[in-house]
Order: sequence, then structure tokens, then C-alpha cells
Amino acid sequence: MLLITCPWCGPREETEYHYGGQAHVPYPENPADLDDRQWAEYVFYRDNPKGPFAERWAHSTGCRRWFNVLRDTASYEILAVYRLDEPRPGLPALSDRRQTIEAEAAGGTR
Repeated sequence: MLLITCPWCGPREETEYHYGGQAHVPYPENPADLDDRQWAEYVFYRDNPKGPFAERWAHSTGCRRWFNVLRDTASYEILAVYRLDEPRPGLPALSDRRQTIEAEAAGGTR
């Protein structure tokens, strides 16, 4: 079970939250100009990376607020938690961290 830290309430078990999909998906500037294919892409098509991925979560049994989580989809490790009005944390440090983990897994140290 994941332990997710709500920016307002602190660490809580995953069962208190609801997953809200990919974070940082911009609403179309001119929605009336979109055809059916473009609407389908906006509504249904999302990234599915292996590695760091920004997600939206709601603390549904707590403060009921939405926030973003940067989570590694391969290891389920939560790398960062941030409010909707905060910028997404940079990934260069995460890339360095991943290289360190991979080096340690291969038997070496960095």
C-alpha cells in the first residue's frame, strides 16, 4: 500500500485518496474548434511512461483537496508531492537519482 503525503494533512494511506489521472493536461484553448478526433484525444489519450509520471490525486476522506504527485510507475515510489498552484519539480535530479539506483542494482556504486 502506498503512503501518500497530502500537502495539507500529512502522510496517509492510499485508501484515503482517489486517483485523478495524468496531471498538467491543458484544457483546449478553443474547444468549439475541435473535431471529434481531437476531442477524443483530449479526453481519452494519456501518456503511459515507465518512470517518473505526474498524476492528480484527491484526498477524498480527508481535506477533499486535489494535488499532484510525481510517482515512478516502475517502482511505485513517490518522488514528490506538490499543490496544484506549485510548479512541477524538475527531473534532472531525479535522473541522477535513477542512475544511482541502477548502478547500485548492477553491483557498482556511484
